[in-house]
Amino acid sequence: MGRPKQFDPDAAIARAMEVFWRDGYALASPRVLVDEMGIGKGSLYHAFGSKRALFVLALRRYGENHAAALAEMLQRRDLPVRERLRHVLEALVALDFADDDRRGCFAVNTATELAAAGEEAAAVVRDMFDRTERAFLAVIEEGQRTGEIDPARDARATASLLLNTVVGMRVLARTADGPEQLRRVVAAALAAV
Repeated sequence: MGRPKQFDPDAAIARAMEVFWRDGYALASPRVLVDEMGIGKGSLYHAFGSKRALFVLALRRYGENHAAALAEMLQRRDLPVRERLRHVLEALVALDFADDDRRGCFAVNTATELAAAGEEAAAVVRDMFDRTERAFLAVIEEGQRTGEIDPARDARATASLLLNTVVGMRVLARTADGPEQLRRVVAAALAAV
């Protein structure tokens, strides 16, 4: 019988997520990971298999926590469709500038680092982006049914535009001097809807 785990795997994944989000896959060394996760190097490989497997678990955790929150905001029925869209985009601006480290979005960061992160990570990011786009599509179609959005507008193309807006804003936030530039992006995206 093996020794019982001396750590909480869920808490370890959450701490690994913070390391990967902050440092990226390539710069998150096994030493930094085990130090910040509070586990031994052997435990990292025994419990998670590899650094890459741990990265994928951390990325999935991020998707469960963050991408799901965006979809939930879009599904609110207490606001008109255009206000929901504005609320989501402005919340992302506020989130990006609330973080002193300006880490951006873990999924977007991973998309820019995919060569190092691997195909499985790419699939997780694609799934998050697809879920976000589907959430935008559902809201746009709702707006078309209620008359808030022109029914002649291509709903799928508009959802893709909004996804691209979100991804672009998350990249731009990492270098922008302040939130004003992103607020202009939000205004332009909403005018295009």
